[in-house]
Amino acid sequence: MVIIDELSRFARKVPVHFELREEIRQAGGILECPSMEFKDDADSEFNEYIQASAAQYQARKNAEQTLNRMKARCFNGYWVFQPPIGYRYEKQSGHGKLLVRDEPNASIIQEALEGYASGRFDTQAEVKRFLESQPEFPKDLPNGQIRNQRVKHILVRSVYAGYLEVPNWDIPLREARHVGLISLETHQKIQDRLTGGARVPARKDINADFPLRGFVLCGDCHKPLTACWSKSKTGKRHPYYLCYNRECESHRKSIPRDRLETDFEKLLRKLGPTESVFKMARAMFKQAWNIRLGQAEERQKAIGRDIVKADRQIEQLVDRIVDSESATAVKAYEQRLAKLEKEKLVLSEKLKKGTGPKRTFEEMFELAMGFLSNPWNLWTSERLADKRTVLKLAFSDRLAYQRNEGFRTPQVSVPFEFFRNSTGKCEMARMEGEASNALFEELERWNHVLSAEENRLPDDLKQPHAPIRKGPSL
Repeated sequence: MVIIDELSRFARKVPVHFELREEIRQAGGILECPSMEFKDDADSEFNEYIQASAAQYQARKNAEQTLNRMKARCFNGYWVFQPPIGYRYEKQSGHGKLLVRDEPNASIIQEALEGYASGRFDTQAEVKRFLESQPEFPKDLPNGQIRNQRVKHILVRSVYAGYLEVPNWDIPLREARHVGLISLETHQKIQDRLTGGARVPARKDINADFPLRGFVLCGDCHKPLTACWSKSKTGKRHPYYLCYNRECESHRKSIPRDRLETDFEKLLRKLGPTESVFKMARAMFKQAWNIRLGQAEERQKAIGRDIVKADRQIEQLVDRIVDSESATAVKAYEQRLAKLEKEKLVLSEKLKKGTGPKRTFEEMFELAMGFLSNPWNLWTSERLADKRTVLKLAFSDRLAYQRNEGFRTPQVSVPFEFFRNSTGKCEMARMEGEASNALFEELERWNHVLSAEENRLPDDLKQPHAPIRKGPSL
């Protein structure tokens, strides 16, 4: 005997109801319910059909109402799904259930996202290894690893920026009621990096023996050099860098590690400015910083004008969508419209937070200025992570090395490029416009990357006005 307390609890749909009842009958069972009596006459069957239909209607209606309520809360900026890692639901007055930070995972996610946006983590693989190294962070697999797809999912979710969007429900990106772990601007930097690629490869075979493996390119074929230990007839081991591209004329022609890394250190020491130039540049940076502080109000007005301009472009695109008869054109307009909406949200966030800095010049750039004075100081660290940090901050692209000739002209990052183009020129006393903004943004990124490792940095990078140390002659 199969006993059900309500007919509506037996099945969600009418066809399923009668299929289940027939299965029970064929198995020799009896269906019983306290609220109704099952019989085989026409009236009882008709009554059962009506009640099963009513149960199906109620189930569908309840599902529709639940879905409509969820959509309505999403439109109002509330997250209605399973809370993402780093958040948990908490009842709050006037809001109902609202996402709040769930420590320590919230801080771990925040550090991973900000680290990837700033360049501290160059690839998703580095973010993955960072998350796996945190004991409190929940793992996917029994061996303590995290799936690559989960890392990508964390990086692309706007919910961590305090925004939400549900494309399946036609809900575009909008500001949420919960507090984000990062800013929308940081989230946008992450998306740009995901589509733009990384500079320094994160390979598993990179180790302290060969810190330049994968970063230095062969000067003939521009493929990354690999490295290995070679054993001589006497049994002594010798370290070499070499090219493994079979089509290259330098294939398997080894370069002694000491020679290549000595040439690199010479190159690195040349990047740092002289002490007098550095002092002058530091004073100039601070002067430009003070000018930027005075221009904060004007920047606020400029952001307001940009928002008005974006609104005007959005209206124009909407008019074009309405007038267009081409499905291809409409799709292109909608993509452009979504991009403008995101840009407007970023501008609105900047306008709300204000453009003035929240910290002093020293707090923002002291570590960066210490590194700028001489990157060789950090390269002498015994930690491989410090050496890789030098590569990330000092160069904008990988270096090409020509056998028997040395390194070709490197592409250095913005601050070092500034010194390269300005040394000995009187014009370096003025720094305005986009060049100034790009320089300060890069210095701020440096400071963020170095701050994450500050406890393990060499002491001369932590000291204010770090002295310029040239190191031993090579």
